[in-house]
Amino acid sequence: MPMTLKETLRLTVAALMQATGDSQNDLAGPLGLTQTQISRRQSGRTAWTLDDCDLLAAHFGLPALDLLAGPTRACELLPAARRRTLSPPGVAR
Repeated sequence: MPMTLKETLRLTVAALMQATGDSQNDLAGPLGLTQTQISRRQSGRTAWTLDDCDLLAAHFGLPALDLLAGPTRACELLPAARRRTLSPPGVAR
């Protein structure tokens, strides 16, 4: 059974958060939401809105439609400047 757009968006946001190192608090401010509201959207208790999609896209530096194309596509298109940089093993950040 194919994923719904709602599920695709939740998985995409989770993948982008992982790729950028953003926390729910990091998303809350730019979206004008609280961390609790982000948590509800990410758990599926509340749906992301179209306005949220526009704000998410701007936050991650992506076209809004690429958020709906799925986590793989969104992460491939994520600007390099937004990607989390990992420290080499043994080096503190």
